[in-house]
Order: sequence, then structure tokens, then C-alpha cells
Amino acid sequence: MKNILTVMKKEFARFFRDRRMLIMTVLPAVLIYVIYSFMGSAMMDMFMPDEDYTPLIYAVNMPDSISPLMQSAGLNVQSIDASKVGEIKEKITAKEADICIIFPADFDAQVAAYDAQTSTSPAPNIELYYNSTDPNSSEAYWNVFSILDDYEASLANKFDVNRGAENPDLATIEDMSAGMLSSLMPMLLMIFLFSGCMALAPESIAGEKERGTLATLLVTPMKRSELAIGKILSLAVLSFLSGLIMAASTILSLPKLMGGAEEMIDTGIYGAPDYIYLALVILSTILLLVALISIVSAFARTVKEANTAIMPMMILVMLVGVTGMIGSGAHLESYNYIIPLYNSVQSMNGIFSLEYSGTNILLTCLSNIAYAGIGGFALTKMFNNEKIMFSR
Repeated sequence: MKNILTVMKKEFARFFRDRRMLIMTVLPAVLIYVIYSFMGSAMMDMFMPDEDYTPLIYAVNMPDSISPLMQSAGLNVQSIDASKVGEIKEKITAKEADICIIFPADFDAQVAAYDAQTSTSPAPNIELYYNSTDPNSSEAYWNVFSILDDYEASLANKFDVNRGAENPDLATIEDMSAGMLSSLMPMLLMIFLFSGCMALAPESIAGEKERGTLATLLVTPMKRSELAIGKILSLAVLSFLSGLIMAASTILSLPKLMGGAEEMIDTGIYGAPDYIYLALVILSTILLLVALISIVSAFARTVKEANTAIMPMMILVMLVGVTGMIGSGAHLESYNYIIPLYNSVQSMNGIFSLEYSGTNILLTCLSNIAYAGIGGFALTKMFNNEKIMFSR
């Protein structure tokens, strides 16, 4: 244990004294926050209507029954002749107008004469034209559609929909937060954890091998299994710190990515047990990732070669992370929680959605630790192989 702690202290000293590595660990988190904030502002400008914008609405055969409804809603509708419909449609396509409403001639008379139960002809039809790529046009369309739909409902009077309800949407902020985080965070966390491991493990093994310092460590009076364990544990701790920084940056920047909708994300829905389970899953996942990347790095002769060999593994981790966005939530079957990497995504998905089993979380952690132990054993065997360790 003394030798393992010595190796860990050496790795910690190398990391915290190297300003370049510290900057490279913090810089991605800062860039994530800046990029997400910029993207959120850009998307809000693209998809949100302008404030205090007065839509340009044109109508053919505007009936006397509809005009007061439009005026009470603050919509100014200009009446046009049917011959100008083509011109107005071109303006809507060019985003120079917002809505074109075409009413049948004698609309009020047709509505009064129409009987849904006895009539064999179709009901009078209102045509609405708008430009869905224009936020102002889309906003105006839904306002007009709502007015017409409410008016039609008042005429038919066959049934009421949400009469007197202030908010018919029963989804809570907890539901929205859990659903959003359970879809995004497993994938993002897997990518960040792998990136943190990838930034540290090749430098620690392939880098020391390239510089010749690893050969010096191998000839010291220390078991090579102790060296392997010390490397894996120290890299796991450092990778955890790196992943934690990037995860915190992502959570803070998500509301900005959504255009400032901070009210849609509430991390206060999670309690201490949820964070403990998440920490256990992350730590066990990091142990596994470090073991896998360390094995690949031990085969490589240089850091560049190690990073190249690790790239296919990164693609695999990204694909596994995407599976958390597929389906309606985490699976409950226990066999899903013994599959390397996939079990971590399922566990994170369940934790963020607040629908998980403590037994499955424990199974994930134990299986990850077991796989990491196998990886540590394989790394020890590689350290004992002179051909692998001293290939330059």
C-alpha cells in the first residue's frame, strides 16, 4: 500500500505542478459554457418572435363576426381583394408579410345555414397561409388559429375543452427537469468522463514510456502490480475531477443553451441518495475507462500513437451514450447492468429520471469495478512484458 500511495503522490504532483495540464483541464469547461451560451442566444434570436412586433395580416372576405375578435386580440387585419392573394403569398414567402386569411364569400351566412348533423356538404373552410421559418409569422399564425378555433367551438357548442382551466398542462417542473436531464446528461457525462481520462492516461503511461521515465520506475524495488494499481487509482481521481468540472459547466450552461429558460431545469428535485448513487456510478465508470485507456496507452510507443489508437474507443463511448436518449427511460432488467459502459448509461438515465433500482445501481458499480480489476491485471501483465514496455 505504501508503494501504491507513492505512485499516486507522484502522479498528483506531476498533474498539479504542470500548468499546461491544469489549463487543458479547465479550458474545455470554460469553452463549453461560452459556446452553449452563445448558441442559446443565437437560437433564441432565430426562433423567438420580436418583442412588440405588429404582424402584417391580410384577409379576403373578412366577415363582420370575426373582425371584432381580431381587434380585441390586438390584431390589425387589412382586407384585400381575392386578386391580390398571389402577391400576398409572395410577400409571406419573402418574410415581408405574416398571414393571409381567405374566408369563403358570405361566410357568416354559410355558417348560419350549416348543420353538422344533417348537412351532406363540407363545412365552410378558412384557409390560412404563413411562413413557418419566420418566428413572427408563426407566432401570428397560432394567435389567429386560436381565435378562429375558439370561435368555432362557441358556435358548435357540442363540448367544452378545458373551460376555466388556467393551465391544462399537468406536467410539473420536476417532470420536465428529470426528462430533459435524463436524456442529455448520460451522453454528456460519458463523453466528458472519457475526455478527462483520455487527456491524462496517455500522458501518464505512453508519455513516460516515450520519455524513458517509465523504464526507471519498472526497475525500482516495487511490484509492477503496485505500479499499475497506483497509476489507475491516481488517474481515476484526476479524471473524476476533470469530469466533475465539465459536468458542472454543462449543467450551468444548459439553461443558456435553451435560450435562458432557467425555470425548465430544477436540479433541486434530486436528493442526497441520488447524488451518492450518481457519484458511485461515475467513480466506477472512471475506473473502467482508465483501465481500458491505460491498456491501449501501454501498447503505444508515443502519446500521439496512443491518442490515435484511443479514438475508436471514444466513438464507441459516444454511441453508447446516445442510447440514453432512445426509449422511454432506463431498463429494469438486471442483465442490462452488467454490460460494460452501457450499464453506466442506463444507471445515469435512471438516476436523472428518478426511476432507478438501488440493486441495479449496485450491480453496475460492482461489475465496473470487476472489469477494472481485470484491466488492472492485464496492465500488470503488460508491465511485466519487457518487449511491450521497452519498445521505442
